[in-house]
Amino acid sequence: MRSLCKDSLKDRVALVTGAGSGIGKATARLLGFAGARIGALTRDPAEAEQTAKEIRGLGSDALALTADVSKAEQVAQAVEAIEHKWGRLDLVIANAGINGLWAAVDEITEKDWDNVMDVNLKGTFLTVKSAVPLLKKGGGAVVIVSSVNGTRIFSNAGASAYAATKAAQLAFGRMMALELAKHGIRVNTVCPGSIDTSIDENTTEQALEKVREPVAFPDGYIPLTNGKPGTAVQVAELIWFLSSDLSAHITGAEVFIDGAESLLLG
Repeated sequence: MRSLCKDSLKDRVALVTGAGSGIGKATARLLGFAGARIGALTRDPAEAEQTAKEIRGLGSDALALTADVSKAEQVAQAVEAIEHKWGRLDLVIANAGINGLWAAVDEITEKDWDNVMDVNLKGTFLTVKSAVPLLKKGGGAVVIVSSVNGTRIFSNAGASAYAATKAAQLAFGRMMALELAKHGIRVNTVCPGSIDTSIDENTTEQALEKVREPVAFPDGYIPLTNGKPGTAVQVAELIWFLSSDLSAHITGAEVFIDGAESLLLG
């Protein structure tokens, strides 16, 4: 019987972007625990090496990769490094992302907008594009990390750029699921709600009172946990499932992991 056990991903090779912290790091560690060899990619070399070191401590092999996911050449070089080391790629977790500037649309500069688009959307595209030639050799799975913002929730004032990228990731995931199915490649998208990570540290909020609509948030607005946010490990466990053989017939799906938060706040 199949199960999510320690060796359920043994001998698989995974690329995890944004692996230096939060959901990315939790996912890289958990897939490593499950036996996968991990290409841990982030912009900070020290963070990449730390994640790789922790994965090796769990008994799996890991490669520290440094790249800006919005730069095609850097992403391609990272995939080439994986091919050179292990000769294959089975799993791709397109997780790297930023919140960027949250502000009224007439106060968002072109540079602000492009920055969020480049990392969140272009970065997802470049990650998948660069990985597909290797994935096609043996099939595999792609998991895109989107959000409840832009897919179910639209009440977060000023998040127009961020929400647009998250909605686009959902559409891109569906397109890729159909395009790549004939190659045995599954593509699914996860949409986390409030998760206890450090992503808010790269959020800049600017005069949001100008655009904020009055929204009455219910007490304990994450119903399943009475307001307590989810954890990066819980999202990682979902990604593990979607990367494993237990989800062998699932593709083109979006899975919301938010404790029913978005059902109240949409």
